[in-house]
Amino acid sequence: MTGRSNGKVWDMDKLRVYIGWDSREDIAYQVAKQSLEKHATIPVEVIPIKLDDLVDQGLYTRDIDPLASTEFTYSRFLVPHLAGYEGWAIFVDCDFLFFGDVAELQQYMDPAKAVMVVQHDYTPKETTKMDGVPQSAYPRKNWSSFMLMNCGHPSTQQLTPELVNRETGAYLHRLQWAQDDEIGALPTGWNWLEGWYDKPAEGFPQAVHHTRGGPWFKEWQNVDYAAEWLAEAAEYEAKA
Repeated sequence: MTGRSNGKVWDMDKLRVYIGWDSREDIAYQVAKQSLEKHATIPVEVIPIKLDDLVDQGLYTRDIDPLASTEFTYSRFLVPHLAGYEGWAIFVDCDFLFFGDVAELQQYMDPAKAVMVVQHDYTPKETTKMDGVPQSAYPRKNWSSFMLMNCGHPSTQQLTPELVNRETGAYLHRLQWAQDDEIGALPTGWNWLEGWYDKPAEGFPQAVHHTRGGPWFKEWQNVDYAAEWLAEAAEYEAKA
C-alpha cells in the first residue's frame, strides 16, 4: 500500500522516521539513521528534514531566527504535512544514538493521542550547548526532540505549513497545538538526555540524546556513550 504527499510516494507499510538534518552536523544525522536502522525489526523509511529543500518547495517561509539552535528547530512540525496527515510518523533530532528497536513504539500508538513524547521535567544546567549556541529553558523542554506523531489526529492536522510558519516557537515546542490529554507519555529511555539522567545499571537506553553536545565535537568526546557513538561513526565512514 502506498501514499502520496507533495509528489513523494511512500510505502504505508513502513514506519516513517523523519530525522532533523543540519548542514553543520551531517555525521550526527548519519549515525542516528544508521543506528536506528540497525536495531529496527520492522521496515522503516528514514527521511532527512532539510531546510533548503523545504524552502525550495515553498513549505518553509519563516525568517531566520538567531536563537534557533538547529536548521530544523521549527521545520520538525511539518512532519504531519510531509506524511500526508495519515498514519504514524516519528520525528527525532539528529543528535541521537539508537540502541532500541523502534518496533516497540507500535504499542504506544494510541489513536486518542495526537502525539507521544518523553515528558521530561528538565532544566538544563549549562548556559550554552553544541557549538556555543545559547541554551534556553522553557516548559516542556526537549519534549519535541522525539515525537511519535499521529498524523491523522484532528489536533495534529492543525500543523499546516501556514501555521508552522506563523506561530511562535513557544506555541510549537510546548505542543500547545494539542490538548493536554492528547499528549501521551513514552518511557524515558526513548529520549534519554545525556548529562541529565543516570545511566542504567545494565543495558542501554533505547535512544541516547546528546542534547548538550555530541562526540562529533572534539570538546564533547567524554560524554556518556561517546565510545559507542564514535564506533558507529567509524562504521559509517568505513562504508561511505
